[in-house]
Amino acid sequence: MNPQPRILVMGAGGIGGIVASTLMEVGSAVTAVSTNPLIRAAVDKGGFRVVDEGEERVVRGWVSPAPEGNYDLCILATQPPNVEEAARTALPHLAENARVVVLQNGLCEDRIAAIVGADRVIGGIVAWGASMPEPGRYERTAAGGFSLGRLSGDLDDDIRRVGELLEAIGPVVLTTNLRGARWSKLALNCAVSALGTIAGERLGPVVRQRRYRRLALEIMSEAVAVARAEGITLEKVAGTLDLEWVALNDTDRAASASMALTAKHALLLAVGLRYRRMRSSMLAAIERGRTPAIDFLNGEVVTRGAAAGVSTPVNARVVETVWAIAKGTTKSSRETLDGLCGPDSTIA
Repeated sequence: MNPQPRILVMGAGGIGGIVASTLMEVGSAVTAVSTNPLIRAAVDKGGFRVVDEGEERVVRGWVSPAPEGNYDLCILATQPPNVEEAARTALPHLAENARVVVLQNGLCEDRIAAIVGADRVIGGIVAWGASMPEPGRYERTAAGGFSLGRLSGDLDDDIRRVGELLEAIGPVVLTTNLRGARWSKLALNCAVSALGTIAGERLGPVVRQRRYRRLALEIMSEAVAVARAEGITLEKVAGTLDLEWVALNDTDRAASASMALTAKHALLLAVGLRYRRMRSSMLAAIERGRTPAIDFLNGEVVTRGAAAGVSTPVNARVVETVWAIAKGTTKSSRETLDGLCGPDSTIA
């Protein structure tokens, strides 16, 4: 990869806007692309308005409707339902030795490898939060950095170079177990995104309720069971959250209270409060009339669980509920979330 790469950022929503503007701010050669004319018009007029830790700054730049020229590095920062189309759009504009960084939640690396070639693909797990409350205005809602890796587990000069570039945005960790890190983040995202989307709230107020934390634990436990069935060795999320330990076992489910169950609730509460300002990107997508990423999150768990012979009834109900919200047959509310908790006192 070119030591001074020409960078293409596909997507200018919450994550893409922060990535593109920060790289522009430090002097990288960046082209940001968005199909949303409101975003393009807002940035062209007022720049990227970035709010970080309560302080707002403006990064002058622009957003293009489509890529032009050739690029040494492509960063895919769209929502998961749009990532494959974004990769196909970018492919004709990639230099021969260009690398493609996949920032989407879920398990998208295999999908992108089928389009651009596995040797190009670098997985990038985002450990921070961002939202775009209005076109051209970007708010970091949680601090953090990235985990980078390849499906092969290899670490090379290109992945280290990408890590150096992304350090401008947040600390970078390189992993030789991308699949394990991806599955751990998927399990967490399945819970966090589902709760926020179905309740229609930021994470903080929701995670304070014990019944909702129990629902999150059930969602994550099913994801962990599917990962185990696929032979995945899970990585700790952000180096601290051990999903293997968090997953509920038969003793946890049989007990109304225990030291282990209390500790799991406490850990989930701590994680939730750390990301308390985070608002589900799925909820934002639904509000904008876009396709939610539910099939790439909880839907992925359900599909892979069926293939592996692992039952995933809680995730299946989450998928059904989110699609009902997206289609307008039900609304995001705590009452809707309560319906997923059910009458079982161990969950309620």
